[in-house]
Amino acid sequence: MQEDPQKREISNRRHFSFRLNMFFFVTFFLFSILIVRLAILQFVEGPQLKEEESSMGSKNVLIPPIRGNIYDSGNQAVAYSTSTQSLYYTIEPGTSKDDSIALANRLSGVFEKYGDPKAALTLDKIIKNMDLDYRKNTISVPRRVKSGLNSKEIAYFLEHRDLYSGIEVVEESIRHYDQETLAVQLVGYLKKFEGGAESTETYKDRDSNEVPALERYLGQEDVGFDGLEMLYQDELRGKNGLKTYPINSEGRIIGPPVITKPEKGNNLYLTINRQVQQKTEEAILDQIDYLQHTSDSSKRQPMARTGYAVAMEVNTGKVIAMASMPDYDPNVWEGGRISPEDYDDIKGIMYNGTIRQIYGPYKDDKEISKLPSSLVPLGSTQKPLSVLIGLNEGLFTTSTTWNDTGAFYYGKEGTAHRRKIGNAKGHAYGVLDPANAIAKSSNPWMAKMIGDALYRRESGMEAVEIFDKYEKAFGLGVVTGSDLPGESAGKINYFEEAEAASVQSAMIFASFGQQGRYTTLQLAQYTAMLANRGKRMKPQFVNMIKDSEGNVVQSYKPEVLNTIDIPESYWEEVERGMSKVNVSVFNDAPYKVNRKTGTSQQDVGGKTIDNSVFIAYAPAENPVLAVAVIVPYGGFGSDGAAPIARKIFDAYNDEIGLHGTPANPSTAATDNATGTEVAANSTSTDASTNAASDEQQP
Repeated sequence: MQEDPQKREISNRRHFSFRLNMFFFVTFFLFSILIVRLAILQFVEGPQLKEEESSMGSKNVLIPPIRGNIYDSGNQAVAYSTSTQSLYYTIEPGTSKDDSIALANRLSGVFEKYGDPKAALTLDKIIKNMDLDYRKNTISVPRRVKSGLNSKEIAYFLEHRDLYSGIEVVEESIRHYDQETLAVQLVGYLKKFEGGAESTETYKDRDSNEVPALERYLGQEDVGFDGLEMLYQDELRGKNGLKTYPINSEGRIIGPPVITKPEKGNNLYLTINRQVQQKTEEAILDQIDYLQHTSDSSKRQPMARTGYAVAMEVNTGKVIAMASMPDYDPNVWEGGRISPEDYDDIKGIMYNGTIRQIYGPYKDDKEISKLPSSLVPLGSTQKPLSVLIGLNEGLFTTSTTWNDTGAFYYGKEGTAHRRKIGNAKGHAYGVLDPANAIAKSSNPWMAKMIGDALYRRESGMEAVEIFDKYEKAFGLGVVTGSDLPGESAGKINYFEEAEAASVQSAMIFASFGQQGRYTTLQLAQYTAMLANRGKRMKPQFVNMIKDSEGNVVQSYKPEVLNTIDIPESYWEEVERGMSKVNVSVFNDAPYKVNRKTGTSQQDVGGKTIDNSVFIAYAPAENPVLAVAVIVPYGGFGSDGAAPIARKIFDAYNDEIGLHGTPANPSTAATDNATGTEVAANSTSTDASTNAASDEQQP
């Protein structure tokens, strides 16, 4: 049967309409996908693709940041950085030493022709900087030949780069230190990040690609490696800059870079007073020289080589002076590396002896065994605290007396365990109350009334634990809270003595300062606590931190770490005793001083030596400044250490004023160095038959 043409036409039209609709639908669908995809490309993936395109057509080079400066309390630069262009030399494989020396000769000619005559380098200096014997660097490490290139030198080397194999001009930040070597060990020094710093816990992974580019540490940048340079590394460092060079498909630079300048680090403004610090350093060196060469045989100490002093404000914790002497020129670290010869010269003094154990200048390890370290027993400077312990524990009262016949014995009579505790020079001081026991520095009194009494009142180790509680409350045997890298908590011995010998022996020797070794900063903090009657202040080294524009980023306020509650009458008794200590060097002082001398004994190199220790605060009626001085191997405290303290108090009184007004302020210029604001352990004796105290006249 033949199909109806009309029906076939209708069917064809229907099919055509369906196909047409399907075509439009598919076309619409495809266009919709295309539009969505374009939107994703533009708004979602666009920034990433643009960045990839940029990276394929550009080369990024990070610029090290410019380190912030460190100023003293008078705004003079102690450490400052300058941005400069430096010439570096890399020893290429196959280069002979003669080739490098020939290059040095050519460089010398260029420097002579285009350089500043005032900054001229000798040929020997150029060769030394090239480190051809690999004394400071491995072969792959670039050597800084000269920093501070001028525009003519830079232009010459950039234009003639192909003529000088291994030479590169590098933009960097150079660290400069005060030529007067002010508070060297406190300030610290810098070291190359890839010169050992990267392996320390402080800087671990700071060069990781996961760190944002502007904060990422660079291999050749200098980082703080000790002292305040390390403690405030994050504040001082700043942020990297960036040079973005356009490159072609072959990776060649085809135009000038787009530069994002480095962000300069923040600046530190210290509590250190330049004049007081300088006079403290001079006083220590002068006193060491005097002890070594004086014609007075009773005071001569030819083995005295080092001295340490800290001056700390009683109510603020601000450290006005901190000296570890002798010191050195920190500019030997310029470039973040040091030669073996320079290191050998400073290895015994490069660290801060006021907060940690050092031995001072020495030639070899055999010599160290004959030297006392910077950690020494307190000696008689322990006695004010011992009296406070005795009073607060009810072992005696402020009116209690005991007759010092010149000796106190303990141990079973008639046996080898019988021991005698005596005074220096065999003095017998007679009837003493607590204050006079401090004033006369009576060892037998301390042994009988405190050490032995506490042992007899308590059972076993409880006596040691009570004594230890007070010691730590006064900052002895714990860190001071300074946060300085490498700070020592000192070394306490009374627990070991109690285990090895007896609790009685431990307490008796601890009562007059022969059962622990401590740092000068710990002594200063302890002295300030005696002065302010029980507040242990956190040592402060920074008054404020400012950014490069001069805006205050952080200011500091006094911080009390802990307090101890002791009746006022007990403090007054101790103060009365300290005011009567005989120290002739203070007889004519224009201010009243409460003080305590100490002569601490140590077994060093097979013999017992005397260390000179002294603590004091002034003015006595309203304490402002606490001072602690240690001179290892310095003899009696009044001879070896007290004269240094007198000069420190005088300097503070002149420059700042113990009574609020400077007595004789320095007229030194306040401009900084650049003219602008840029800028084996020795052990304490435990069996002495005549333990040392201070030399008091009968």
